[in-house]
Amino acid sequence: MCRAPAALMPWRSWRQNRVADMPAPLAVVKVGGSLYDVPDLGARLRHWLPAQLPMKRVLLVPGGGAVVDAIRHLDRVQGLGEEISHWLALRALSVNAQFLAALLPSARIVKDVGAWHGSETAILDVHAFALADEMREDRLPHSWTVTSDSLAARVAVVHRAKTLVLLKSTTISADVDWGEAARLGWVDERFAEVLRNASADLEVRSVNWRDLSDESR
Repeated sequence: MCRAPAALMPWRSWRQNRVADMPAPLAVVKVGGSLYDVPDLGARLRHWLPAQLPMKRVLLVPGGGAVVDAIRHLDRVQGLGEEISHWLALRALSVNAQFLAALLPSARIVKDVGAWHGSETAILDVHAFALADEMREDRLPHSWTVTSDSLAARVAVVHRAKTLVLLKSTTISADVDWGEAARLGWVDERFAEVLRNASADLEVRSVNWRDLSDESR
């Protein structure tokens, strides 16, 4: 009995189509707010992201920066409380998403990561993500102990990212664990706790953006 040519085998065609339809692995990249004063930030991101994260869908998570610092100040002065301040800070991150979009015109802002199927770089509306995350039992607390570090980690955990990168203005040594990094003030105190729920294959690293030759972790 003659075997049909490979091109006519429906199972092989189906498998090839399934592989072609699979989305590229997700990389979550937190852009620290301390970097917003870098004059060529947009140009450097456009060069660095495809070079360092090839064949991945890149989702940017905006850091807080001066906008969120202003809310911290108002909380100290007016006693807003952590609940109100938490949601104001999340809305500020939506403003910062618009800021990053202005620097990266080809990127798009997404509110629902699950509905994003494109290959272009996306920027997360963190406020929208946090609202949806409220439905989950292990959601983040409404506290100043949570910063965009933990929010980016939470996004990576919920959406099963393969890579999480923190772009910062400081170097985190590869021999320092995340708990110690929190004690030293390099990440927030919830970061290591959030990562305990991450998949075993999640790669987490930090990059000192002001010294791109130094990529720790």
